[in-house]
Formats: sequence, structure tokens, C-alpha cells
Amino acid sequence: MALFLAGTLQAQSTINVNIGSPPQWGPVGYAEARYYYLPDLEAYYDIQRSRFIYYGNGRWIHKAQLPYQHRGYDLYHGYKVVLTDYHGNDPYSHFKEHKVKYVKGYRGNEQKTIGEKPGKNRYKAKYQSKNESQNRKGNTARHGHDKNKRKGKHK
Repeated sequence: MALFLAGTLQAQSTINVNIGSPPQWGPVGYAEARYYYLPDLEAYYDIQRSRFIYYGNGRWIHKAQLPYQHRGYDLYHGYKVVLTDYHGNDPYSHFKEHKVKYVKGYRGNEQKTIGEKPGKNRYKAKYQSKNESQNRKGNTARHGHDKNKRKGKHK
């Protein structure tokens, strides 16, 4: 019975660690924050519940994804206002102040994201692997492309 209980406790602790983790596109240094305000979208992100909160059809909507008209928005490069002074359940109760203080296009201090944008270095990785492949075959200077050779002088 003790073995069964230990396995159950381990599974529970693993699940709890992942709940409420900031997204990879979130800014570094705000592990205790619960909400981001996204001025460009006039929306919020609830870190604890992994949900966007936006206004639509006369009410505040809580969804895992942005509404269709904002699905192409780049969360990695868009500015996030970290609401460090609010810990309730309805950050939109301050929407009028947020909308005025952080207008669309607002940019505060430079932000570094927790993770890199997926696919950001695809070209770099492809280029590096191509060069590594060529280097394994041999340096181009060894194959008749020596920069130090002068015209008309061949060995």
C-alpha cells in the first residue's frame, strides 16, 4: 500500500508543478505575477489558468486561444504589461484605466521572453548543418579555391 501511495503522491506533485507556469512568450522576471495586459489587443492573459481574457459580444470571454481576428498576433514580440499589483479574479475591472495608461502600440522597457519563438532559428540551423556537412567533406580552400594563390601561378 505504501508503494501505491508514493506513486500517487509523485504524480500529484508533477501535475501541480506545471499548473500556472508562465508561457514561453511571457517576459522574464515576473514569476509571481498572475496577469499580463496586452495593450495591442486590449486583452489580458491569466497565467494561472492559461487563458486569454478579451471583450466580445457584450461580455468578457476566457479562452485558451485568442479570438480569430488576433490569431496571427506575435505574442513573442508584442508588449506585455505585467500586472504585479493585482491578484483578484477579474483584471478587466480596471480595463478603463489600463486602456488609457497603456494605449495600443504602448512599449515600456525592453522585454526578454522566457523562451525563444518556435521556428525562430530554422534558417540558422539549416545553414549551420549545411556548413557542417561541407566541413566534414573538406575545406573549400583545399579544393582549388585558395585565396592566397595569385593569378597565373599554379603549383
